[in-house]
Amino acid sequence: MARVEPVPDRPAAVADLGGESALVVADYHAGIERSLRRDGLEARSRAEERRDRVLSLVVSEGVERVVFLGDLGHSIGEPEDTELAELEALVAELPVPVTLVRGNHDGGLAEALDVEATPAEGARFGDVGLCHGHTWPAREVLEADVVCVGHEHPAVRLEDDVGGSRVERVWLRGPLDGAAFAEHYDAPLDVAGELVVCPAFNNYSGGTWVNVAGQEFLAPFLPEACPDADAYLCDGTRLGPYRGL
Repeated sequence: MARVEPVPDRPAAVADLGGESALVVADYHAGIERSLRRDGLEARSRAEERRDRVLSLVVSEGVERVVFLGDLGHSIGEPEDTELAELEALVAELPVPVTLVRGNHDGGLAEALDVEATPAEGARFGDVGLCHGHTWPAREVLEADVVCVGHEHPAVRLEDDVGGSRVERVWLRGPLDGAAFAEHYDAPLDVAGELVVCPAFNNYSGGTWVNVAGQEFLAPFLPEACPDADAYLCDGTRLGPYRGL
C-alpha cells in the first residue's frame, strides 16, 4: 500500500510518489488577503508566514518535491500584483521541484510561474492519485492505492459540555467507493483504494463543516465516494466517523 502520511500538527502530508518523496499541500490560496479586504474584512498579509511554513516543512521532512494539490493561487484568473509577487517568491525559494495539480483557482497560474502542472482531472504518480477535487478525477487517478484531494477545506465544529465550541481543520480518510463514479463513467472501475481529503493549508480560507447539518460538500463525488470516512485532527487525534460527530 502506498504511503501518504500527514505531518504531525501541520495541514500537510508526505507522500511516496513512485520512489520520490513529496510534500503535499492543498489549498494554499496565495493572495487571499486581497480578496478578504475587498469584502471589508481586516486581514493582514500572511504571505511570508505561509512561505516560511512550506520552506521549513521541505527541510524538516527531507522531501524531493512539493506538490500543491490545487488552488495554489486565490484569483480565478491569472495572478497579478501582490498575489503574483507572493507566488514568484515562493517558487524561487523552494529548493526542490514544484508540481501543481490544477484547481479551480489556478487558471493561467502554471504558465505564469513556469511550473509543471497536471490536468484538472489530476494525475497518478506511482500508487498515489492526485486531484484537486473540483471536477471528476481521471480513471487512472481513482484506481490508485491512495487518492488525495483538496478543495473541501474540511473542518469539524466541536462543542464541550458547557456549550462552548470551536472549529478545527481535519483530515478525512476512508475506503473509496467506486459506485460513486460508475454512473459518471458509464462503466465499472477497478477501485479499491483509500481516499484522503486534505485540510486547507491557508489559515484564512474557511472550510466545510463536515459534521454540521446543512453544510454541503463541494466535490461532485462527495460524500458518496467515501461514506465511511474517519475524521482526524491535525495533531493525529482520531475523532471517528465524521457523520457521527
